[in-house]
Amino acid sequence: MKRTDAQNRALHKFLENLAQTLNNAGLDMKCVLKEDVDIPWTKDSAKEFLWRPIQRAMTGKESTTDMESVDPAEVHEVLMRHLGEKFEIPYVDWPSHDFNQ
Repeated sequence: MKRTDAQNRALHKFLENLAQTLNNAGLDMKCVLKEDVDIPWTKDSAKEFLWRPIQRAMTGKESTTDMESVDPAEVHEVLMRHLGEKFEIPYVDWPSHDFNQ
């Protein structure tokens, strides 16, 4: 079963919240990925450089549109565990159904 529209909205809200959390912690893309240049996180860069590699490794799926309905929660947990252990950033919850927060 493909992920639902609600899961898609939750994924993008989570990525937006994650990007903001990383930026607020002073962990720009240089700190997390590359050392040459200061690059602030965006929802799209969090998706491409953080979410997608874990998704690919866990599911073999390239596109988030191909994910099964259970995949997003599993990828989210692995990503947050990694970022918490390596960079001690606060846990970014998976969004509730209220996406206006």
